[in-house]
Amino acid sequence: MATDLFTHTVQHTLDVVGIFVFAISGALAAVRRNYDVFGMAVLAEVTALGGGLFRDLVIGAVPPAAFTDFGYFSTPLVATALVFFLHPEVERINVAVNVFDAAGLGLFCVTGTVKAHTYGLGLTPSVALGLATAAGGGVLRDLLANEVPSLLRWDRDLYAVPALVGATTVALLIRFDALDGVSAGLAALVAFVLRLLALRFHWRAPRAWHRRSAAAEGE
Repeated sequence: MATDLFTHTVQHTLDVVGIFVFAISGALAAVRRNYDVFGMAVLAEVTALGGGLFRDLVIGAVPPAAFTDFGYFSTPLVATALVFFLHPEVERINVAVNVFDAAGLGLFCVTGTVKAHTYGLGLTPSVALGLATAAGGGVLRDLLANEVPSLLRWDRDLYAVPALVGATTVALLIRFDALDGVSAGLAALVAFVLRLLALRFHWRAPRAWHRRSAAAEGE
């Protein structure tokens, strides 16, 4: 069981790190959209906590950690303050958003899968919730920013696939009793690097074979 492999302290630390990097990406996205400081805080909170909140509700970990641990709630506010005063130049914001988002994706697909398995779910449902934990906050961020979520855009570089690969790697490690801090970190790194490579080389998932669509190519 995952509970035997991760102490509460390790799990909490990984969660806070993931929350922080996702919150950075949410706050930077708000800067890119020219939101005020309140909008920055809202996007930071939603991006950082949305996926984990959904996971906790599904597995019955209630009340969700986002509402019982002040560190979880306050970390996005710290990230918002840092971005408010220290955000990069406008022309570099998009790159920064992508890097921080990829880091959060890698961390949360690991912690989400581990926590779901800890609460008694099988490996396949744990992978699904690992994916939801990693991608859910980004979907909510995009919706609040009035954008079609990257997860659903055919013309966007792979987003869910790296998280799915990372979560599946964790599930396989659990299956073969090989999950520890190092291997979990490597699984997160795989998802992170895969997402960055997808951004660098514009890797995209295929659409329907011989599709017939009236949608414009830019839509």
